[in-house]
Amino acid sequence: MEETRTVKYGIIGVGMMGREHQINLHHLSHEGVVVVAVADPHVPSQQSALDLARSFNWALQVFGGHKELLDSGICDVVIVSSPNMTHYEILMDIIAHPKPHHVLVEKPLCTTVAHCKEVVNAARRRPDILLQVGLEYRYMPPVAKLIEIVNGGKLGLVRMVAIREHRFPFLVKVKNWNRFNVNTGGTLVEKCCHFFDLMRLFASANPVLVMASGAMDVNHKDEIYDGKVPDIIDNAYVIIEFDNGSRGMLDLCMFAEGTKNEQEISVVGDLGKGEAFVPESIVRVGTRAAGRPGVETIHTADDRIRYEGLHHGSSYLEHLNFLQSIRTKGAQAPAVDLTDGLISVAIGVAAQLSIELGRCVAMEEVLG
Repeated sequence: MEETRTVKYGIIGVGMMGREHQINLHHLSHEGVVVVAVADPHVPSQQSALDLARSFNWALQVFGGHKELLDSGICDVVIVSSPNMTHYEILMDIIAHPKPHHVLVEKPLCTTVAHCKEVVNAARRRPDILLQVGLEYRYMPPVAKLIEIVNGGKLGLVRMVAIREHRFPFLVKVKNWNRFNVNTGGTLVEKCCHFFDLMRLFASANPVLVMASGAMDVNHKDEIYDGKVPDIIDNAYVIIEFDNGSRGMLDLCMFAEGTKNEQEISVVGDLGKGEAFVPESIVRVGTRAAGRPGVETIHTADDRIRYEGLHHGSSYLEHLNFLQSIRTKGAQAPAVDLTDGLISVAIGVAAQLSIELGRCVAMEEVLG
């Protein structure tokens, strides 16, 4: 793909997140990108995407299904932002299609480890396709700064990673698909794959053991859909042991709107400690030698961000980086590959299983 050529995008699934991608790509128009097609069986979502496209002066083709979009041949890149349980079928169809389409797939990669593995194996047979998983939290400016500090060695050998997410409940989605584990993979897959990805990145290691405790204690208990009560947990603690001896801990609460920061990340090494706070967008870093008086507070920003959106500019940077991979024909590899997506799902599956069984779960139990 020549650098000067316009890169044409299609979006499969234009609910809230699909339209968020549409807006991000509009703010990347100066980079030579355009959304030319969307696919979604939900007519109101189609109309919302059309309204956005008109406001951007984009001509948009609308399809009722992903196969029609692929067969149209008009897209270079497709974004998969449809409900979680549809990812597997859509990805397999994209990979099998005669025309190569580069792919950015929203998290989670799939809802089961088995399906993730099938996608990974199928993609190996298509070296002409670049695939990136939408684990964009690593691009949030304070998180990116903390990653830089850890990689720079200031904290020494990482021993502990703790992530707290205290936030609002799950939003309402089309046909309430996100209220049931069978559709989402479970809260610890659907939502928390982001944090398991970050833990693995900070620890620079792979998980070996997971233990978790969680429940649905507050949210959604008075909701009924087609005679069924939701089963998605709204709070949990998860502990992960990694193969280099480091540990990770997740503290999740989805009925904690009254909090200053939605995410608080702590990384402790044998030489120092770093913390990132979102949306406050600050990082604190100190060393054992300098003690409390030596703790530095860093206010973070990324001047490349032209649209903050729903995730503090991380989706914009995600697109910018994936576009660079496309422009360089893979010379710059996608930052978040399918293995990253697989492992983040597998940790979530192990955590859900740990809650269900009331015991620790070895990663080999879910990965095989």
